[in-house]
Amino acid sequence: MSKKSQKVDVAGTQITIIRNSQREYISITDIAKHKNPDAPADIVKNWLRSKNTIELLGLWEKLNNPDFKLVEFDQFKNEAGFNHFVLSPKKWIETTGAIGLQSKSGRYGGTYAHVDIAMEFASWVSVEFKFYLIKEFQRLKQAESKSLEWNIKRRLTKINYRIHTDAIKQNLIPPNLSKQQISFVYASEADVLNMALFGKTAAQWREANPDKEGNIRDYANVSQLVCLANLENLNAVLIEEGLPQTDSLA
Repeated sequence: MSKKSQKVDVAGTQITIIRNSQREYISITDIAKHKNPDAPADIVKNWLRSKNTIELLGLWEKLNNPDFKLVEFDQFKNEAGFNHFVLSPKKWIETTGAIGLQSKSGRYGGTYAHVDIAMEFASWVSVEFKFYLIKEFQRLKQAESKSLEWNIKRRLTKINYRIHTDAIKQNLIPPNLSKQQISFVYASEADVLNMALFGKTAAQWREANPDKEGNIRDYANVSQLVCLANLENLNAVLIEEGLPQTDSLA
């Protein structure tokens, strides 16, 4: 499965969440394990037998799926609730063209439901469990939001770093320097910013953190990344104006 998957711990039960076509799906098979860890598929099938469930699924599809097959849906709705009515997730999906449920095999096998539907299923299994699931899902979204913000700021500093290095190349590097001397000039100017923001050079940080990968800027927080982006722009201007490095740091 190429889709991004994550797991959250909800009241001691591992729940898998996948993202597919900009939608997020939660494993209702995992949710069912909270009720019956030995036969979660039976819990899902029992849920699908209910007329209320079929109406819920149908309403969601009508609102979100233009290719939903209404005639086939009506047949299931008319039969739902009778003793003879049995419906598997796979049959529901294949017959109606539904996208709110997904049936998977392999490593991440089981039945997945769009978040809206999965929360209703969780409530059917256990109202208490649903509240725990909502809490963990919200925590996951908050963590993802912070990570996204950090990645955007880090990308911004890399873009501005190119502006910074271009200014160094055009103003501080004469044509007769060796590669080693050129590298020293770039590193020296980068450390002007590192000293201003972190209070240490890249070499000092590596010496103090031999077990960490990357560089000092990879461990900056969002506020530091914003400052770094501004410092790179500012230092590029100062370099172009010919201001000595000692004055830039001051």
